[in-house]
Amino acid sequence: MSTSDTATDGDNFQQLQQGNDQALDRIITRWRSPLHKFAYQYVRNPTDAQDLVAETFTRLYLQRHRMRADTNLSAWLFTALSNLCCNRHRWKKRHPTISLTSTETEGDGQMPDFSSSAEPAPNQVLESDEALRALHEAIENLPHDLKTTLLLHHFNTLSYKEIAHILNCSVRGVETRLYRAKGKLRLLLADYLNDGTRTPAPGPNQPGN
Repeated sequence: MSTSDTATDGDNFQQLQQGNDQALDRIITRWRSPLHKFAYQYVRNPTDAQDLVAETFTRLYLQRHRMRADTNLSAWLFTALSNLCCNRHRWKKRHPTISLTSTETEGDGQMPDFSSSAEPAPNQVLESDEALRALHEAIENLPHDLKTTLLLHHFNTLSYKEIAHILNCSVRGVETRLYRAKGKLRLLLADYLNDGTRTPAPGPNQPGN
């Protein structure tokens, strides 16, 4: 995030505090996508993610007059959202339901098309889906602080300094959390990492990157 971006956030937030509701529209336009990306990776449900992002913006509007004028907007938004995601995740674990949606993938969520010979065979796709499910489950089972740090770093490309602001810790603390998160993922995914035929496809969310 550049200095000009931070200045824009600060200007928009101060205008919002002064009664310019159009400033909220500008904040939403700027932050909706990265916030939704984080929420979706946390709760793994597009509807829940959309609801949580909407609630985050609602809380910003309702609490705007109780916040400092120099509030770090990005840190506030991600902190509020991560807490909401954590609460939703805990509620879902206490009230499990059977999902009727299709198997999710890291792409657009659509099922693969087997009509083209260039596409992988069904057994390969199923193996890949199995690995992705294992990865998602491993991330889901991380403690909240480690999970939040990992998602902010890998899926929102934030700097350590920006993440430190969000998590209210030092840059060294961010590095330590990332190290611990990757170590726990390696343990949880030991079966896949030790078997070359069952290793998740490389990507930004691959442990060890």
